[in-house]
Amino acid sequence: MRLCKGKATLRILVTALTLATGFGAASAARAADAHFVLISHAPDSDSWWNTIKNAIKQADEDFNVETDYRNPPNGDIADMARLVEQAAARNYDGVIVTIADFDVLKSSINKVTAKKIPLVTINSGTEEQSAQLGAIMHIGQPEYVAGKAAGEKAKAAGVKSFLCVNHLATNTVSFDRCRGFAEALGVDYKSSTIDSGQDPTEIQSKVSAYLRNHPNTGAILTLGPTPASATLKAVQQMGLNGKIYFCTFDFSDDIAKAIQNGTIQFAIDQQPYLQGYIPVAVLAIVKKEHTTDPAKIRQILEANPKFKARLATYGLAPSYGPKNIRSGPGFITKENLDKVIKYAGQYR
Repeated sequence: MRLCKGKATLRILVTALTLATGFGAASAARAADAHFVLISHAPDSDSWWNTIKNAIKQADEDFNVETDYRNPPNGDIADMARLVEQAAARNYDGVIVTIADFDVLKSSINKVTAKKIPLVTINSGTEEQSAQLGAIMHIGQPEYVAGKAAGEKAKAAGVKSFLCVNHLATNTVSFDRCRGFAEALGVDYKSSTIDSGQDPTEIQSKVSAYLRNHPNTGAILTLGPTPASATLKAVQQMGLNGKIYFCTFDFSDDIAKAIQNGTIQFAIDQQPYLQGYIPVAVLAIVKKEHTTDPAKIRQILEANPKFKARLATYGLAPSYGPKNIRSGPGFITKENLDKVIKYAGQYR
């Protein structure tokens, strides 16, 4: 009996070992090919970045990689710089970062490239700054170009003056949006711009005060969903719904409703999904193909069936330069609002 029991015990152990080995092999087969990190400047309260987070997840699935998302909870750029330094110390396979403040972040970002960790920049900052930092490419919307395109639309509608509500004044590149709009109208952007801060109550108060002191203001330009929502309250409170030309960067439920009811003429769409998906895809291609050549990376990306399917589903269209990939500007109006609403807050 003891012998039989011993054999039974042995069979159980062998079976358990086989199962454990099998699970281990299956787990290894599912392991990510690479581990990246995306570091943004956005505070936790900024829901606009949810679309980028969703895009990261889908790119991870499509390219079998893993990407961490990191950000300073309160939007403090010094905290962001520390996150970049931590990323360099962790030796990720690739780093994605916004250039929220070139002067503050360049030292930290240089620690990434000094270790020869592939770098892609997104969202804020310029293509020129991206090149100076040694990035493979920049994926975003040229802010001056977007602002000027919006300003040209306003000028065509007869607008001659405007207020730029800048809640990102610590991000120097944000002023390019205001400057582009102003130059399209032929006015001075500095006298037309306020540093509104990021608190909605403060934004509403400052916008109301400006409009009372400048009653002939022809248009309002806000630079994101938070100031747009706060400014909408100011406009409504002052009885200016539909009486002042209103446009904004980015998109939200409040912005969608305001476009529908005619309070906001259009939203400038930088297609944030692309700013999350494409950099992850680029780094995955760099890792797999051992190339940092932008032309070759673009060729591989454009041929990828999963990427093409994502673009078709969400109605997105990047534009390509010799090195960089531009996610915008596009414009959301009453005409294309329905499709955008379908995926708003998730993939648009």
